[in-house]
Amino acid sequence: MWSTSLLLCVMLQSGETTIVQELLARIESLERRVAELEHEQRIATAVSAPAPSHLASATSPEQVDAGQPQYPSLRMSGFTDINFSASDQKGTHSGFNEGQFTMHLVSALAPKVNFFGELTLTARTDAGSGTPPATGFNAEVERSIIRFDQSDMFKVSFGRYHTPINWWNTTFHHGQWLQTTVSRPEMVQFGGRFISVHFVCALVEGTLLAPGLNLSYNAGLGNGRGPVISRARDSGDSDNNRAWLANVSARPDAIYGLQFGGAVYQDRINVTGSPSFREWITSAHVIWNRETPEIIAEAANVTHKDLSGVLATSHSQAYYVQSAYRLPLANKVWKPYYRFEYIHIPKSDLPFRGVPNLSGSVIGLRYDLSEFAALKFEYRLQRRAPGVRRVNSGFIQTSFTF
Repeated sequence: MWSTSLLLCVMLQSGETTIVQELLARIESLERRVAELEHEQRIATAVSAPAPSHLASATSPEQVDAGQPQYPSLRMSGFTDINFSASDQKGTHSGFNEGQFTMHLVSALAPKVNFFGELTLTARTDAGSGTPPATGFNAEVERSIIRFDQSDMFKVSFGRYHTPINWWNTTFHHGQWLQTTVSRPEMVQFGGRFISVHFVCALVEGTLLAPGLNLSYNAGLGNGRGPVISRARDSGDSDNNRAWLANVSARPDAIYGLQFGGAVYQDRINVTGSPSFREWITSAHVIWNRETPEIIAEAANVTHKDLSGVLATSHSQAYYVQSAYRLPLANKVWKPYYRFEYIHIPKSDLPFRGVPNLSGSVIGLRYDLSEFAALKFEYRLQRRAPGVRRVNSGFIQTSFTF
C-alpha cells in the first residue's frame, strides 16, 4: 500500500494529474461493484470444492491429492423475495405475496466441463382449489445447461437457456436481488409473449480477436416457441423448422463500463387457431454499467409474416430506458432509479393478439440492507392503450440471496 501511495505521489509531482484521477476513479468504481458482482461471479463460474463424502470414501488415500480438485463438485445458492403491492386498477387487491424461491446449482464435472441449473418455486393463485386440490407452488426448471470450454474463443453448450436476444434477459435471471428494480421490463417479463424468454438449444459462444473492443458472440440452434406462445417448446419442436439466433456485443476499453450490441432471432411459429408465421426478432442494446451512473437502454422489433400470404406482415416494437445512480452517502447503500418503457402492438399482429400495449414510467429507490439483502420502494404509472385511464401502483419488496 505504501509503495502504491509513493508511486501516486511521484506521478502527481511529475504533472500526471489527469492519469492519476482516472485511475482513482476506476478503482473507486470497481470497489463499489465488487459486493454486487461477487456473488453472481461465484454462481457463473464453477469452482472446485471438496468431493462429496461418499465419493471420497470410495477413493484410497494414495489416490487422493489434497492439492487437486475433486469431481464432481457442487455449490448451491438461493434467492427469494417478499412483496407488498397496491393499485387503483379495478379488480385488484392490495396485500403481500411471496416471490419466487430460486435455487442455483453449479457443478464442475471436469477442468473444462461445467453444469449449471436453476430451479424455481412460484406461488399459485389457485392453490387448494380443484379436484385433486392444486398444489401451493409451481415447480419449474428454468435453466439446465452443460458447457464444454474449449477456449475463451470457443465454448459449446446444450440445454435450456434464457434466450440471449437482449442484455437484460441474460444478465438478470430469476432472483430479484440481482437487479436494481422490483421487476423486469415488460418486454422481457417472465411469462410474457413479446420476447421468447427461454430457449432449448445448442449454443456456441466466445470472444473474438479485436484488441481494445472485447468482442463476444453467441450463436444457437434449437426449439422455437410452442403452441402457447409465451413458452419455449421443452419437449421437442412443434415442427421440423429449428429456431436460430446470433448476437454480438462489444465492451471497449476506452470507455469503462460501456457495452453495446445487437441480436437476431428467427423461427416459424404455429399458434393455436392461427396460420403459420415466420417470426423475426431483432434487438439492440447500449449499456453504461458503472453504478454512478447505471444506464440501460434496449429496443426490439418483432416481425410476423403469414406464410400463407393471406395476412399482411406486421411489425411490433418495444423499448425501455432505465437510469440509476448510487448515492455517495451512508456507505453508498441508497440507489434511486427511473425507467420508461413502451410497447406497441398493431391490431394486424395476429400472433400477438391479446398482448397489451404499454406506455409507462417506473420510479423507485433501492436500499442495500447488507451485501446480500435489499429493500426496494417503487411507484408505477402505466397506460395500456391510448385513451385508457392510467393505473397507479405501489410496491415494496425485500429481496435477498443466501
